[in-house]
Amino acid sequence: MTHGRPVRVILVGGHESADGADLARIAGHLDNTVSAKPGRAFHNTVVASLEADETVVVVPMTFGRNPTMVADIAKTLKWLAPKYPRQIALAESFGRVDHLTAWLRAAANRAAAGGGSCALLIVAAPSNPFDEAELHRIAYLVATHGALDEVGVAIAGDEPGLRRAVERQRRLGVERVVTVPAGFAKALPEASAEFAGPLMSEAAVIRVVGDRVADAVTALGQGADGIDSGLGADHGHGYAHSHAFEESQGITHQHGNSAPHAHYHPNGVTHTHAHIHDHH
Repeated sequence: MTHGRPVRVILVGGHESADGADLARIAGHLDNTVSAKPGRAFHNTVVASLEADETVVVVPMTFGRNPTMVADIAKTLKWLAPKYPRQIALAESFGRVDHLTAWLRAAANRAAAGGGSCALLIVAAPSNPFDEAELHRIAYLVATHGALDEVGVAIAGDEPGLRRAVERQRRLGVERVVTVPAGFAKALPEASAEFAGPLMSEAAVIRVVGDRVADAVTALGQGADGIDSGLGADHGHGYAHSHAFEESQGITHQHGNSAPHAHYHPNGVTHTHAHIHDHH
């Protein structure tokens, strides 16, 4: 309860959860919890809960590969927040990319324990070039620091696509191909491959969701709704954040202040610094 109101939890998913469909079974294990995807239906669910005098806690169900979804959620909540003060909280995203990498390394260890030459095939639904490229980067890290030399990615929206990806791995000469979802799917098409199981157990997912909700409720009680942080979730996502072309054309702009902020670089290093650009 917050200020005497019951808490409504909304789990929001995108391409990592079949647009939220894979989250229904998780929501079913939690009190007063529903699943949704960004868009009009999500907006309507939030409004209905607010008008029922519930506190709404929204959990972006991403493993860190869908920052644009987080920003879209935050935009919806930002528009509603002034009308319902201290009644809406945007929780921290379910996971981050380094968490996803660790869970996939665990899957690689499980696959390697089966013996013989083996390839792990990380399976994800089609999304966009940037989120898909991120998964290829993660697969490289899993292979570099994990138990298997062969770790591939299958961007496959159906069984025939997955079968083709499995066959490509077999042509490399491996004896076993093991598939694992890169998201919240409970199962994958058989596709003549072994299945490593879900990326996380349902109990583990439920535990993480509970932690995110509890932290968000505590923060909301202290006056922090998390929405502004969510608005910047996709900053720098996509093509490199560079002003080299603009500066060569004599164009300058300003981020708004000189406060330090972080930039992510493709080599995995994040550093924080302050810079100021003039307005256009």
